[in-house]
Amino acid sequence: MKKRILYATGLTIFVGLSWGIIYLYSLLPIITGYPAKYLCSAVFISERDPNEVKSSELNFSFIRFVTNHVDYEDKTVTSRFLWNSSTAIYRECFGSTLLYETDVVALKKKKFPTLSAVRYKQDSVAWPLGNIIPDTNTGIDKNALARIAHNLIVSHSYKGDVFAFMVVHKGFPVIERYKEGFTNKTRFLSWSMAKSVNNALAGIMVGDGILDIHEKADIKAWQNDERNQITINDLMQMQSGLSWNEDYGNRSDVTLMLYNSGDFARFAINRPSAFPAGSHWYYSSGSTNIVNYLMRKKFDDDSAYYSFPYAQLFNKIGMPDAVFETDPSGTLAGSSYLFATARDYARFGLLYLQDGIFNGERILPEGWVGYSTTPALHSNGNYGSFFWLNRGKYYLAAPDDMYSCNGHDGQRIFIIPSCDLIVVILGYSPKNVNELKFNMLLKDILESVNHNRHSRAQ
Repeated sequence: MKKRILYATGLTIFVGLSWGIIYLYSLLPIITGYPAKYLCSAVFISERDPNEVKSSELNFSFIRFVTNHVDYEDKTVTSRFLWNSSTAIYRECFGSTLLYETDVVALKKKKFPTLSAVRYKQDSVAWPLGNIIPDTNTGIDKNALARIAHNLIVSHSYKGDVFAFMVVHKGFPVIERYKEGFTNKTRFLSWSMAKSVNNALAGIMVGDGILDIHEKADIKAWQNDERNQITINDLMQMQSGLSWNEDYGNRSDVTLMLYNSGDFARFAINRPSAFPAGSHWYYSSGSTNIVNYLMRKKFDDDSAYYSFPYAQLFNKIGMPDAVFETDPSGTLAGSSYLFATARDYARFGLLYLQDGIFNGERILPEGWVGYSTTPALHSNGNYGSFFWLNRGKYYLAAPDDMYSCNGHDGQRIFIIPSCDLIVVILGYSPKNVNELKFNMLLKDILESVNHNRHSRAQ
């Protein structure tokens, strides 16, 4: 009897250890891929110190035990853990790319096109295209905003580690603060705020007659099953019905796509159908990358595709130094990988606040902002087209008309038309961002907007 018990116990331990080793083995590309890609972008795009990044954003779970090597000459980062390693390479204009199903030689062969020159230096041009910001009295309580900025960045009263905070009221910046080590020149990772930028690119293509969002997605692999009913609009409103797991823990679809795939769109395209198209809402980074793939197919060549965001959007709204990274296959990583300054993100918010017009020029077609902020049928008022909405009163302190660009770890661009207000928050707030603190922050900011109204009432 004892022998049987010992045998069963030994077998259980053996099976458990075997399963654990197999599971760990499957995680290794993510454990090493995440820091390699993140650190490469942080060092070569944001110009940050690798030790500071490692002690902050890369100090969690298995990631904290990874050994990272930065090669400044080759502009690569190699991350190692146990027997596995991953390497990411930085290329001018393309940003950083994780080497997966490709190699350094293949990536270096791909050249970025000569972009339309920006005919001005931002530091010598007035806001909004440039960085000369006037000291304008918009009626907002700047003293209150200064206290909010201190509480947000220095004393951490709202939780999270905020790197940058900016408020634009009535078209003008009224507060701008940075954590030590960051400036108005620092380019910050968007994470999923990039999805909203894809909304803008799609809108411009619609206005130019290049893209029809209501047409069925032109994907060969879908033509002989129920996925052939999926439209571009379904993808943009997160109602494609494709099976997807957006949980950022371990081996979810989104982490496998970003760190264990050489073609983000192909990974998402290969997901099976779970619901009829247009009948179910579920947030999916994969859907955005499919849209990027479909947009790429509309161009005659990659030179036109890579030039398009700069020529038709970034250069026109004062974001010429933004970097939109690609996946290893060369498609823009629309789900996650845009780098821009806090002022750039504020300018992007201003474009939507002004109904698609920037500096007197219409960039987005008429009605596009209205379409983008119309709730997806099954989203309970929480999502439009690559924008989050407050129709369902997720943020109780904010008005219903507020909508936002939301990114992983607490990146936000809040756009509040009824208050003529834009709020930009960038930084690092892990462990499920405390939305109650965001609600408190919005409440305090909105009280500063209504300061004069309250004063007159008294």
